Amino acid sequence: MDRVTSSPLAAAAHDLSLWGLFMQADWVVKGVMVALILASIYVWAIVFEKLSALSRARREADALEDAFWSGGSLDELYRKQGDVPRHPLAAIFVSGMREWRRSTEGATNSFIIAGTKERVERAMAVTIQREMERLEKRMTFLANTGSAAPFIGLFGTVWGIMNSFAAIAGMQNTSLAVVAPGIAEALFATAIGLVAAIPAVLAYNTLASQLAKFASRLEGFAAEFSAILSRQTEAAAGQPRASSEAL
Repeated sequence: MDRVTSSPLAAAAHDLSLWGLFMQADWVVKGVMVALILASIYVWAIVFEKLSALSRARREADALEDAFWSGGSLDELYRKQGDVPRHPLAAIFVSGMREWRRSTEGATNSFIIAGTKERVERAMAVTIQREMERLEKRMTFLANTGSAAPFIGLFGTVWGIMNSFAAIAGMQNTSLAVVAPGIAEALFATAIGLVAAIPAVLAYNTLASQLAKFASRLEGFAAEFSAILSRQTEAAAGQPRASSEAL
């Protein structure tokens, strides 16, 4: 009986707090727990960053669309956006206007229309892809954490249980007071894995849906803008030089 009382597992029974379970765990299980805790912290950092970026992008897109449909000069709006747009919708607008100007600048009337629409649409499509890749950055980490974290936690649990049973076999004592602390330490790794995985899955699904809606908004704006530029190009085909002042 004295042998059981002085064993590490029996001593662990006196501290079943979360911190105590962590400190008494095997070094492999501790490594799993630390990795999962760091992954959980990074998941929340990504979530807050993405929600903030999407909120800001939607506000700036609203402001640009209001200016775009206000009836003012698109040349003036283009100059205001500058060469380095600050948000995705402005980047699409600037890329479309820049390509349209390059295609119509100095072109003879018979060659203004040919290929202009395709080049403008291609320029805006590339910009949409680049801007969405920037917004979707680190989304893969959320998906990987959501799918892998439970299994990483399970690995820590299996490793901890193996060690617990090995120690129990060495003590030749299967009482609950001896078994419980080791099993609790092992299961704690699975719990941390779920703490990391569940928010990651929920956040990924929510953010993926919002990003898809925002991508559709960008594509819709690009299609409308392309149609406007196409009409202007056709109207300008009979003029010495195309201008966007009448847009």
